[in-house]
Amino acid sequence: MKFRFLLSLLFFGITLSAQLELRINLELTPDHLPQPGVPRGELKGPYEFHSKIIEGTVRQYWIFVPAQYEASKPASVLVFQDGFRATNPVGSIRAPQVLENLIAKGDIPVTIGIFISPGNTSEKYPDNLGSSNPNNRAQEYDAMNDRYSRFIVEEMLPEVSKNYNLTKDPEERCIGGTSSGAIAAFTVAWHRPDMFRKVFSGIGSYVSIGFRPYETPIKLGGQDYPALIRREEIRPMRIFFQDGSNDLSNEWGDWFLANQQMVSAMKYANEYADKKQLAGPRYAFTAVWTDGKHSDKDPGALLPEGLRWLWKK
Repeated sequence: MKFRFLLSLLFFGITLSAQLELRINLELTPDHLPQPGVPRGELKGPYEFHSKIIEGTVRQYWIFVPAQYEASKPASVLVFQDGFRATNPVGSIRAPQVLENLIAKGDIPVTIGIFISPGNTSEKYPDNLGSSNPNNRAQEYDAMNDRYSRFIVEEMLPEVSKNYNLTKDPEERCIGGTSSGAIAAFTVAWHRPDMFRKVFSGIGSYVSIGFRPYETPIKLGGQDYPALIRREEIRPMRIFFQDGSNDLSNEWGDWFLANQQMVSAMKYANEYADKKQLAGPRYAFTAVWTDGKHSDKDPGALLPEGLRWLWKK
């Protein structure tokens, strides 16, 4: 009986795995590398910024200005979290280089990149952090309230708009990140679809990091998003999901399963709205599942594909 039970568990696991097509052994693409004949943009920064909305914090940010930018024409926008990692020219993401190549090919519009690090609770941003996380990252990125959304919309966009002509069209604004940066990006679009409607989500932490069951009032966590998606009105959002089958499973949750739950909830919400013939938007989403671990490697490799899909008409 025990042997038969173990066999059934093994078969069940194989069946679940067979239902998901996994991409394996992802690597950087030519879009991550400088290409001959492609006009060079300029990455400016880092600049320091002291937030009033997230009090007592300082952070760094960078701005990528493509060669094709003209001040007389509003530029599309990509906001990306964990700015140091996203802009690292020898890292796994290399977002400025990806923007440079995709813009030159006409795959995405002329887009200004805004790359923002999480806040640190200090007067000056520490000069020895490198790619290490500032100490206020989880409090900002994994919270389900609208504070980080307000920071992006009310502080960072106006700050960058002082010097650059940014579009006000939410369909031309994208926000993205990896891990807790991914759920932070999703939360901004969730609260403010009037400002952002495109989301790039890699190895997203849709788990219970921000969950505070013993506080009054209780604070929701990322594990609550699938329930909210199933029950609340559909937001006009377009989301590119990536996660790996070897992502984390720890006290916060099963990360790969959590990402699948997000996709399942959106599928249900759309089907329910269609069945009831409800007016309004539907979620646009796609998911690429890989064999990767919890690192920037796979979402970084998929960034060009994700941005192309997000801007596809």
